Amino acid sequence: MILFPNAKINIGLQILSKRPDNYHNMHSLLFPIPIFDILEIVKSDEPTPRIFVSGIEIPDTNSDNLCVKAFNLIAKEASITPIDIHLHKRIPIGAGLAGGSSDAAYTLIAINSLFNLNYSDDKLHDLASRIGSDCAFFIKNKPALASERGDILTPYNIQINKTLIVIKPDIFISTPKAYSLITPNADVPDLASLLSNDLHQWKNSIVNDFEKPIFDEYPEIRHIKDTLYEHGAIYASMSGSGSAVFGIFDNIPNIIWDNPNYQTFICKI
Repeated sequence: MILFPNAKINIGLQILSKRPDNYHNMHSLLFPIPIFDILEIVKSDEPTPRIFVSGIEIPDTNSDNLCVKAFNLIAKEASITPIDIHLHKRIPIGAGLAGGSSDAAYTLIAINSLFNLNYSDDKLHDLASRIGSDCAFFIKNKPALASERGDILTPYNIQINKTLIVIKPDIFISTPKAYSLITPNADVPDLASLLSNDLHQWKNSIVNDFEKPIFDEYPEIRHIKDTLYEHGAIYASMSGSGSAVFGIFDNIPNIIWDNPNYQTFICKI
């Protein structure tokens, strides 16, 4: 079975408070975007699941890999045989695009189909939320307002119909490091109300709380966002905890970046 796990962007990201379980309460609009990994799941005669990775190098290719964790989670409660996981990585890692979470969620979806488990979306959502906060979003994979630790999802009807450009600099930002730099603040405007405004008003109202500390630590990422605005972006923001930055445009701009190592993705959303 071959599937195509996609990335997401955060439009607005408010870090409200730290929770007793060491996660954070947050608000964000999670929006799926057409940047894809390629995932193949096949049944195996081996005694344990195996993962084979091509494309972008990733650090976890053993039991710590989220796809393997997804298999192990289902294997605890269902009679399934080991699988081989073939993953071709195209979604940048350490970027705030949730590629690893998407791969894990799609592994759950594939196992559910491959072994005829007949799990509901709600059941898959519960399993995915145990793997990581972003994972549950990819079960239904539609725009949603995320709250609590990111796994409480409220469908949000939004049409953008613009060109999206995503820039990933050669900077890896771990999520734990990003959270260590941030001070939660619950005194913020209602994100849903801000999103209901015209897209051209987002620039001055919708904020990713990670930007200030991350930009202070990595000025190059701030420069990318500024450059997107200089070339006509209607709205630009860092996604998640970075380091990827996206811009929403009416048309594709002609931007020549100083750094040839930047990864650039252009798509319609």
